[in-house]
Amino acid sequence: MVDERTDAQVIAASITDSAEFAVVYDRHAAVVFRFLVRRVGRDTAEELLGDTFRIAFERRDTFDTSRPNALPWLYGIATNLLARHRRTEARRLRAVERIAAARDHDSVADDAASAVDARARYRAAADAIASLPDSERDALLLFVWEELDYEDIAFALGVPVGTVRSRLNRARRRLRELEPVIGEEKSNHRDGDARIRS
Repeated sequence: MVDERTDAQVIAASITDSAEFAVVYDRHAAVVFRFLVRRVGRDTAEELLGDTFRIAFERRDTFDTSRPNALPWLYGIATNLLARHRRTEARRLRAVERIAAARDHDSVADDAASAVDARARYRAAADAIASLPDSERDALLLFVWEELDYEDIAFALGVPVGTVRSRLNRARRRLRELEPVIGEEKSNHRDGDARIRS
C-alpha cells in the first residue's frame, strides 16, 4: 500500500513512534544516495547516507512541518556532511573527467582530435567546478544535478533565496569565463595538428 501522508505528517508521527521514520528513508534514501555518489563516490556515499539519516532521525523534532517534502532538508544535512569531504570531492571530479574522456574517445575512435577536444573541455569544466567556492558549488550542484528550485536550495542550505540566486549567478559567471580558455585550447590543438601534417 502507498502511504499518502506527507513527509511532514510522517515525521510528526515519528516523534511518538520512531518506527514511522522508516517511511522517510524508504521515500528518499535512493535519491540522496545518488546525490552523494556523484559528489564523493560510492564507498563514502554509503557512509554519508547512513550519517544523513541518523542525523535527520535525531533532529526530526526540529523539522519544519509546514514543509510537506523532507527532501530539501535531507539535502541540507547531506551537504553539511559533504563539507568534511571537500578535498576528496575535487579528486572525484577529476576521476569522472577521466571516465567521460575515455567514453568520448571510444565513441569517436575515428576522430582523435574530437576526443582530445572533448577531454580538454570536460577537464576544464571539472576543474572549474572543483575550484568554485564551497557555497557556490553546493548551490550549483543542487540546482543542476538534483534539479531543486531556488526555494528548496535555500531551505537545504539554510540561506535566503536571494543568496541562492547570487551564488548561482557567480558560479555561472565563473564557468562562462572558461569559454575563451577552451576556445584557445582548441585553436592551439588545431595549430599543432597542422604543424604535424606539414
